[in-house]
Amino acid sequence: MIIVFGSISLDLVARVERLPHPGETVAGFAFAAHAGGKGANQALAARRIGADVVLLGAVGCDDFAGAALRPLEDATIDLSGVARVDAPTGVALIHVDVRGENCITIVAGANAYADPASVPDALLRTGTTVVMQLEVPLGAVTAVAARARARGATTVLNAAPSRALPGALLAAIDVLIVNEIEATEIAAGLGVPSAPDAFSQAVHRRFGCATIVTLGAQGAVMAVDRTLVRAPAPLVSVLDTTGAGDAFTGAFAAALDRGDSWPRALAFGVAAGSIACTTAGAQLALSDAADIARLAGTVSSRLRSQPIE
Repeated sequence: MIIVFGSISLDLVARVERLPHPGETVAGFAFAAHAGGKGANQALAARRIGADVVLLGAVGCDDFAGAALRPLEDATIDLSGVARVDAPTGVALIHVDVRGENCITIVAGANAYADPASVPDALLRTGTTVVMQLEVPLGAVTAVAARARARGATTVLNAAPSRALPGALLAAIDVLIVNEIEATEIAAGLGVPSAPDAFSQAVHRRFGCATIVTLGAQGAVMAVDRTLVRAPAPLVSVLDTTGAGDAFTGAFAAALDRGDSWPRALAFGVAAGSIACTTAGAQLALSDAADIARLAGTVSSRLRSQPIE
């Protein structure tokens, strides 16, 4: 079972020819509102792989809440632990250019009230996988991770958006997932190299957690069990990279939770993230298990491993 403690938001997406520079106004050519939030996206991505998923977080009492929760309800994700609070539902303001690149502003709203006490001990046990991100308060994430680790659950942290990570949090996670930008910022705080291969190995050595850096069109690299694994990305036609990291995290966690090997789970993550780039939006771009499994087979055949000295 996958337990996701994280953000639930509504994505307000403007499509533009190019991303604006500071102080500049550009004209968009399309607009859409989609359910989003990294917690919700990753919960849905794991569900699409076939995992049983429980999502815990907070939304407001406004119209945005219904729109943000509807796709999760339709996917039969357990939302009984989602609180309604006296704050607006979180939003993400997203620009996407014609190359599929994006820039995002997040307004936390109700996500700032996500309560670690809402995660019952009964869900934090051996055999469950707890997935977290950083769009909810850092202290809340640290509290959930520490409880989950102490009770035998597998803990996965997608450290996005990036910020300095306390040692107590890094010591309580089994898997760290970041992109190249996040790795660079975290590396500065830890005093370790920022290059993806070196970063993943350094964090793995220091904290013992499997460490993954996603590399966009270059795939991903993972340090685990004193082995460095490289997974090249398949060639796809990129329309929108929004949510690709969430697709990766959800699919990886679901594959690991069902007992796949580390390399196989990495291949599933890369396949899911790649497919997500071919469709606009975050949750709308999440594919089903069959499509991801087919592409994961291609990724698996191209994995490369080497020992970490």
